[in-house]
Amino acid sequence: MDYRDFMINGRRAVSSTLLINSDKTAGIIDKNIYGHFAEHLGRCIYDGIWVGEHSPIPNTYGIRNDVLHALRRIQVPVLRWPGGCFAEYYHWKDGVGPRQYRKRTVNSFWGQVVETNQFGTHEFMLLCDLLQCEPYVAGNVGSGTEQEMSEWIEYMTYPGESSLALWRQANGRKLPWRLKYFGIGNENWGCGGNMRPEYYADLYRRYQTFIYNYGDNKIFKIASGAGETNYEWTEVMMREAANRLDGLSLHYYTVLSWENKGSATVFTEKEWFLIMKKALFIDEVITGHSEIMDKYDPDKRVALVVDEWGTWYDVEPGTNPDFLYQQNTLRDALVAGITLNIFNSHNDRVRMANIAQMVNVLQAMILTQGAMMIVTPSYYVFEMYKVHQNAERLDIGLDTGMYEYNGEQLPQVSASASKDAAGAIHISLCNLNPADGANVDVQLRGNENKRGTVYGTVLTSHDMHAHNTFQQPDAIKPAPFYGVTVTAEGFTAELPPMSVVVLTIKY
Repeated sequence: MDYRDFMINGRRAVSSTLLINSDKTAGIIDKNIYGHFAEHLGRCIYDGIWVGEHSPIPNTYGIRNDVLHALRRIQVPVLRWPGGCFAEYYHWKDGVGPRQYRKRTVNSFWGQVVETNQFGTHEFMLLCDLLQCEPYVAGNVGSGTEQEMSEWIEYMTYPGESSLALWRQANGRKLPWRLKYFGIGNENWGCGGNMRPEYYADLYRRYQTFIYNYGDNKIFKIASGAGETNYEWTEVMMREAANRLDGLSLHYYTVLSWENKGSATVFTEKEWFLIMKKALFIDEVITGHSEIMDKYDPDKRVALVVDEWGTWYDVEPGTNPDFLYQQNTLRDALVAGITLNIFNSHNDRVRMANIAQMVNVLQAMILTQGAMMIVTPSYYVFEMYKVHQNAERLDIGLDTGMYEYNGEQLPQVSASASKDAAGAIHISLCNLNPADGANVDVQLRGNENKRGTVYGTVLTSHDMHAHNTFQQPDAIKPAPFYGVTVTAEGFTAELPPMSVVVLTIKY
């Protein structure tokens, strides 16, 4: 189907102007902004990623081949594991050694199911090797000790012949792993211990003391940060520990309300509008935390790491409520596009983000059912946006029309632009309006004497509820975008209603 068929739904096209200063860059968009998160929660690890070496499902050393191939396509740069709240219950020694002898524990936080520990440190590091991504390991502060955390770092990274390094070698890994990112706790204001920020700040200072750099491996220490608008947490952490941390986390979920999350697939335009509003609000949240960080770290050495973000709805009917399995529609694709545009715009402070979660949980990239696998609309946004990874952000000015619903207004268009190493310009555009198209007048400054070729990809549908199922795995997928009209100053892009578009200009 030609994307122009989708314009039939539009009552009208609202005009917006996007000015791109192609010769004015604003720093690198760190590829780790496009990171992911995999927790021992529901069917994310088991069934989703790990099936075991003896499974009839094709696998590489126990890791599903279909999932591996799909994840390689979106160029996963960094992967956070083992949690989440699970990290604060996880004791790493339970997950190493011969699998038949590993301890069977209870996943107390997520459904009280038995955790077999078949997927542990070696399996996670193998997954990262196969994906060619950086591992980001979350340590246990809530129920663990500084000795346990310190020994885990030694086990993974020490190049000599200590007992822990020899144990690693006996378990099949002769050379130490490269481990750059390590988190000291998770949500310690909540599931990680219900701590006050002053108490956690002192604990952080203590625990990080015992994280050593072995050989030429250097750990980037990430402290457990705030949830949403808890600015006090950021204030205390920066005041008490800024010189001892490299990154401070932030968690933000796009949810209607924690009391009434709503369905992932059955919703009205009112709920669509409210989700878009909540997605846009992360811009204000990041700005608020960044301003606090600027007081203590004006050089922006410390990264803001949004290591949990995404949509959160009620679980799919008939599934375990503790497994957080939800479908993923065009609405989620718009949330992903909006959020990534916002992260790009804060690239001076936001240098990593990890969507929750990779497979079968919350705003997943991939859903599995037995031997079957499908990818979601959010997956396609990550595939389309991968052109921004490690590209130079371009200075833009956006004068957007408004999307109005029930007397409230939101900006109709979200945008970001970057220039890659080859000089190509990439522009990501989201039209939040489910009924009206958007005519975006793109004006290019800095390349006036050059004439480039513009082409693009669009993700949209006639139906705001559109999603892929195991019966219809291609109900929604990207298509070539032809809605470009060249003008004297650049071009006009005719965006369909409720669409994500990525354009490339090559000179």
